[in-house]
Amino acid sequence: MNNLQRFLPFLSWFPLEREALRADVIAGITVAMVLVPQSMAYAQLAGMPPYFGLYAAFLPVMIGAMWGSSRQLATGPVAMVSLLTGSMLAGFAAPGTDQFIALAILLALMVGVIELALGLLRLGAIINFLSHPVIVGFTNAAAIIIALSQLDKLLGIPVRSSGSFLADVWGLLSLAGDTRWLTLLMGIAAFSIMWLLRKYAPRWPGVLIAVAVTTLASWQIGFEKAGGAVVGAIPAGLPKLAIPQLNGETIMLLLSTAFVITLVGFMEAISIAKAMATRTKQRIDPNQELVGQGLANIAGSFCQSFPVSGSFSRSAVNLAAGAVTGMSSVITGIIVLITLLAFTPLLYPLPQSVLAAIIMLAVVNLVNLEAIRHIWKAQRHDGLAAVATFGATLLFAPHLDTGILIGAALAIVLYLYRTMRPRVVVLGRHADGTLRDAAMHNLPTSRHVAAIRFDGSLYFANVPYFEDAVLEQVARHPEARYVLIVGDGINEIDASGEEVIRHLVQRLRDSGVTLVFSGLKHQVLQVMERTGLSELVGPQNLYRTEDLALEAIHSALGAGALPPEAFLLKPFR
Repeated sequence: MNNLQRFLPFLSWFPLEREALRADVIAGITVAMVLVPQSMAYAQLAGMPPYFGLYAAFLPVMIGAMWGSSRQLATGPVAMVSLLTGSMLAGFAAPGTDQFIALAILLALMVGVIELALGLLRLGAIINFLSHPVIVGFTNAAAIIIALSQLDKLLGIPVRSSGSFLADVWGLLSLAGDTRWLTLLMGIAAFSIMWLLRKYAPRWPGVLIAVAVTTLASWQIGFEKAGGAVVGAIPAGLPKLAIPQLNGETIMLLLSTAFVITLVGFMEAISIAKAMATRTKQRIDPNQELVGQGLANIAGSFCQSFPVSGSFSRSAVNLAAGAVTGMSSVITGIIVLITLLAFTPLLYPLPQSVLAAIIMLAVVNLVNLEAIRHIWKAQRHDGLAAVATFGATLLFAPHLDTGILIGAALAIVLYLYRTMRPRVVVLGRHADGTLRDAAMHNLPTSRHVAAIRFDGSLYFANVPYFEDAVLEQVARHPEARYVLIVGDGINEIDASGEEVIRHLVQRLRDSGVTLVFSGLKHQVLQVMERTGLSELVGPQNLYRTEDLALEAIHSALGAGALPPEAFLLKPFR
């Protein structure tokens, strides 16, 4: 059974006890009440006709739960991935057109294949390429973009895209006098209902209630006839199963977009899955989650879905409603299926401004500028990456991939810059007998033994700095016959680091100076042994601790040859 569960993870749910099944049914229905209207809103955000959101909320929801490792993660349309889909594809086709729809479906397939491949190859760690500061900066900017992108639908003002998001927003505001007040009133009413219920009755399905009230009002007052934009006719029945239109040239054009959506979407999914796992005490396997999300997108692409991911809001609702297993998501998918088969005519008069209000309320909590401020306090370089990502995402919108790629590249560059000049400490003997930072504690240093600590791994980017630091201390201690490198902070060493140490050993030896190491980690010593560097340095010059190294240096120099103050540390006997 265990081997079978590797391929069919959902078998671990069974046998389901009656109480667990009851909890999953309640949770599944609760999430469906949120998902049905929300999915249509996110389809609109993705540049798709609203009913395509129901297609994305059907099969992918069930497949993601059945093949993922989290039992409460709710897969389906999400704001961030929908925004990326709509903004990135807008450069290839007009939103809502047949060509745009075909591209979105193909993009879902590509994202799914990438996720599945990464999962099967156990490459879940690739998500680390997007650092936390970059994600925070991008999320804040994207949330603002999402909210502002819905203003035209909320105000009922048609706006032609100029290719610059900020210019479009400014142009929209200049046309504020053309606002359709009934359209705006519908959106404000929906927003108010959802906000009040979230605050005073959080257990009530606020989104569903807002949709029901405004849809009924729209039908009663003839909102569409008054010039209001509504969802309109939704094709009855299930989406047609079809293979996405495959074209080699198009696939190459969409490849970078697919990778960005994969990284951002999976980051969102794994983050909420891990957050819930801390409460449920479940084990989350990032690679299995990639498999689940990949299969969800692949299956979705065959039933006309755009890219999907794990949802923060619906996962939280699922957990709060008492979901025990992924069966709750299967129930959610069944409710969406019933909606597609029987209730789509009821959604005809739903105002599109209500969908805009749903999106705007959903992303309000994503705007967290305090998080950027906190990152800046923790590490200025990370803060700079977050601010740069935030600014670039806003500046280059709707080309959101440009903003996130700039942020990711800057984060890597700043990391390399930071590690190129790690902390180098000149050591002196403290009154308590330990070696400490001589400059910080105003300690004397020995004329005969130069001791330094290098707080960083030795790799190609910082080996020149390491070499300069050692030679500088030799120059400052012309009488020194030994240089002690306290290597407790050296976690790794690459070929460049090994080569520089080899040159230093030979160069210092020619000058009558011996290079001694202490505290080197096992993985560093292994590299030195494989390359023969340990033999060049000499086993007698490699010590577990600085105490042992200094004792050996003291003995080699001769106990009476130098005054006691010449030594950094008194010898231990």
